[in-house]
Parts: sequence; structure tokens; C-alpha cells
Amino acid sequence: MTDRDGPPSSNVEALTVAGSILQAIRSICLILNRFRFRWDGATRATHSCGLIAASGDTLIKRQGDNIMSGKTLDKLIVQVGFIGLGLMGSRLTRRLDSFGWRIRAWNRTPKHADELNEWGVDIAPSLADLVTDSDVILSSLANDDAVRSVYLDEGGVFLTARPGTVILEMSTISPELSRRLHQEARTRGVKFLDVAISGSTPAVDAGTITLLAGGDKKTFEQCVPIFESIARQWFLIGPGSSGVEMKLVVNLLLGLDMQAIAEAVSLGEHLQIDRDVLLDVLAKTAVVAPAMEGKIRKIKINDYSPEFPLRLMSKDMDLVMDAARTSGAELPAASVAQTVLFSNLPASGDLDLAAITPFVVDGHGVRV
Repeated sequence: MTDRDGPPSSNVEALTVAGSILQAIRSICLILNRFRFRWDGATRATHSCGLIAASGDTLIKRQGDNIMSGKTLDKLIVQVGFIGLGLMGSRLTRRLDSFGWRIRAWNRTPKHADELNEWGVDIAPSLADLVTDSDVILSSLANDDAVRSVYLDEGGVFLTARPGTVILEMSTISPELSRRLHQEARTRGVKFLDVAISGSTPAVDAGTITLLAGGDKKTFEQCVPIFESIARQWFLIGPGSSGVEMKLVVNLLLGLDMQAIAEAVSLGEHLQIDRDVLLDVLAKTAVVAPAMEGKIRKIKINDYSPEFPLRLMSKDMDLVMDAARTSGAELPAASVAQTVLFSNLPASGDLDLAAITPFVVDGHGVRV
């Protein structure tokens, strides 16, 4: 080593200092990346001291506060609570968790909650604990009774939610109950959207569901990051309860399509067309909706494990017919489908909707 290299101890100290500086730079970069500072020439998003500013809108998040206003929800900031962990809710919760949302869940019965806890999702000890701790609440429940109990009973969501809480109610319920929930939310200063889901469990797993929302446009736009995590497309149909109303229109088609498929299979089999040929050709025709292709596959292999349980389709068809009576619409084909579904409930209620097919083929129940 020459004199210009300096004493060995000096070199070691220099290398140590340089290494420390490099490590500090790496740490700073990691911190900046984590908190997603960005500058696009017009918008600066700053995460500091609990204040987030984006495009002139401000989200304020301090201990004990809620998300009061702002352009979009940030998964690094908001606490999400999910209520209802059945076939749809459990999958939606897992998907939100896998996309990095800070999420807790609660279910009225412990079985599904325990299963989700094994997945790694935190389960709240009570509904009140979940609601008070959440900035955003999503719920997916079985029917009007369940939604009414969770939201309106003593200790329910509306009695414990903080003003400014964002609620996305995703159950298929009656428009009347949905309107009552919107009214209660306005009274209590809660941001409320009805966000009905079009799509069954495989679509939830794949993130290809369609969301049909009713309510305030600003709240809808604020929730787009959540929609992006769980859905392929999302639509604001109109004011409060219009999302639920659109879902009834969509499920009317689903119920009638399934009834038509079952009757087509029945006619084909009675004409003694080879069953496999019959089903293969039906699936490839232009008149069969894409959603029905999966149902035809289930019929072909005689697998009626539930993707969309028949009992829920029966419930939805009841809601359709109630809405038709209220609005004055005449739905003669839907009336027949409603009766067929109801007739199947005792034997096939927990099976997939496609289970009406053997019922129709065997010649039981209602004939058109």
C-alpha cells in the first residue's frame, strides 16, 4: 500500500461511512416508496402527520377521527370492516386482504369467522367493535331480515358508526329496505351506497364481478380503489337504492335464463337427443348467455355444488315480483319461474341454481 492510499484505519473508516450513507439512502427510498409520495406536476399526495392532500381535496385521519371527505380512499390509511362472511362475503374479504387493505371482519355466527381467521384476517369480537374501529364498512348479508338486524337493531351499525363513515351495503334486498337505510344514514351523517353485486362465487374469486351502485356520486368516486380491488366494472345507476333495483332487473334475467335452459334440456332429452351432444351444442349457441355456460357445465357433470344457491335465487325472484307489483309491471314468465324455484326449495335450496334442471326434466312442478 502506498502513502497516497493513506493509513489503513482511515480507509476502513471511509468505507464504513460510505456504507452507512448508502444504507441510509436505501432506507429513505423504501420509506418514500411505502408512503407513495408522488409528484405529477399538478397533484402532490403527501402522507405526513396524518394529513393527505390530493387534487385540492383533503382527507384528515387522526386518532379517533373518521374519513370525512376526499377524492379517493387509500388502503394505507383507512381501516375497512366487513360484515357477513358467507359464500360471497368471505371471498370478498379475502380478496381485499390480498390486495393490501387493512381489514377486519365480523359474522353473526362464528363458523365462517373462524375459517377466515385461519386465513389470517382479524375477526372483531363484536359488531360494535368492528363498526367503531372502521372508516369504511362493507356488508354482504343473506336477506332483508339479516340486514335489518345488523343495521337497525339495538347495537347495530347505525347506532355505533361515527359520522363520516363510508358504508357499502352489498346485499340483495328490497328497494323499500334500501331506501330506509339511505334515509337513516343521512340522519346520522353517514355516507351510504347500495352496491349490489352481479356475479357468483367464481367471478368474485377472479375479480370479474360487476357492481351496481346507488347513491352519492362523490362517495362513489371516493370508493373506486375498493371497486378496483374486487370488480371488473362498476356503475353508478342513480340515486339511493337504484343499485338494488338494477340488481333485481339483472337477476330477473338470470332466473328466466336458468328456467329456459332447464326447459330446453328437458325438451332435448324428451326428443332423445344425445345428452352430451345436446349440452355441448347448447353451450356454443349464440342464444345462451355467457353466465349460463357454467350452469350447462354443472348440468353435464351432475355437479350442483353451490356457486349461487337456489334459495337465494328464489329469494331474489320474490323481491322481483314484489317490485313488479309495487311498480305495476306485468311479469308472467317470472311468475312461473318463481313458482318453480319455490317448489325446489325443500329438496335443493342449498344446491346451485342449476339444480332446477333435473326437477324440470323429470316432469315435476310447474309446466308452462
